[in-house]
Amino acid sequence: MDQSKLSIQQNIDTIQEKLLVLSHNIHSHPEIAFQEFKAVQWMTELLAEHNFQIEKNLGGIETAFKAVLPGKKTGPTVAFIAEYDALRNIGHGCGHNLIATAAVGAAISLSKEMKNLAGQLVLLGTPAEEWGGGKIRLLDKGVFDDIDFALMFHPASYNMIGRGGLAAGGLIVEFQGKSAHSAAPEEGINALQAVINTFNGIDSIRSEFREQMKVSGIITEGGSASNIIPDRAKAEFLLRARTIAHLNELLVKIKKVIQSSEITTGAKASIEEDFKYAERYPNLEMAEQFKKNMENLGEKMGYPDPHEILGSSDIGNVSLKLPIIHAYMKICNQSVKGHSKEFSLAAVSPRADEVVIKTAKALAMTGYDIFTNEILRKRIYQEFKEKVAVTA
Repeated sequence: MDQSKLSIQQNIDTIQEKLLVLSHNIHSHPEIAFQEFKAVQWMTELLAEHNFQIEKNLGGIETAFKAVLPGKKTGPTVAFIAEYDALRNIGHGCGHNLIATAAVGAAISLSKEMKNLAGQLVLLGTPAEEWGGGKIRLLDKGVFDDIDFALMFHPASYNMIGRGGLAAGGLIVEFQGKSAHSAAPEEGINALQAVINTFNGIDSIRSEFREQMKVSGIITEGGSASNIIPDRAKAEFLLRARTIAHLNELLVKIKKVIQSSEITTGAKASIEEDFKYAERYPNLEMAEQFKKNMENLGEKMGYPDPHEILGSSDIGNVSLKLPIIHAYMKICNQSVKGHSKEFSLAAVSPRADEVVIKTAKALAMTGYDIFTNEILRKRIYQEFKEKVAVTA
């Protein structure tokens, strides 16, 4: 193995204790979207100790940041991506404490080699992945404009590279009706009934959905008393589709259902669309380098089942702009599902601690490969140009 890669591993070993403290601290202090102040403080303090230049309030988002360390001369910019937001009511049931820690560890480790490398090393702190589209906001602000390659991983129940993702978008609909006593419902306009009709209407058109189109939803407001006709009701929906184009098609269908509910009940709807998460295009040239580096650390890596159920993430939007990897590393068995209390417990297990250290090493070594191998960089960009259909 290249002596520099051995040094990268040793660099991680020297800060292993601090990295595990960081992971456990973020886990024990879960912060939801755009509230991740403690996580940002802990990460940036550690990065600053290792001579990174820190820019906070990145893109006008208080909990977004950029840590930069230049090499000996100009060259490519390689970024490690950190996520650190928690889930509502579940804490770190998606293991973002591990994503953040691996990114920090990889950045610090590789920083020790930058005096001999051409280019710029970056760690991007991206908040609000679970809900709020932090990376999409940062894309819109131009934060990714000077990034050439982006690397991250995600904890899972399997070791895998090359897994894609679905496009997704949030939709909030609020119906305004007219209040009345339940003894005289004809005098009111039932906003809750409009919401119920919307759910029923969506169910009635599911047979029209393309493959991979999915809609789920909850009623977030439906009245205050059973003897009062609700004059206001609200629902929240999550839509998924294979691509952004298909997601837009699905949105049109759902809006027609909402309009039908307006006509049927007389309640007036207002619709709020959340950010649209794009489908994900993982770069296999980069992923294969990560796979090779991880297997040198004793972790066998696999490939996705083409029939498996896919999720969504705002890293998909980044993958439309530049080459990315989003590898998966096993921290639990397959009976434990993501976004659960059980997965949250797994995210601070001894296995999770082992994974975050190994992954930091593999990410750093993959970054080193990109910095030092021009032919690899060309292959990565050739794949990106051929594979990525820019539909956003």
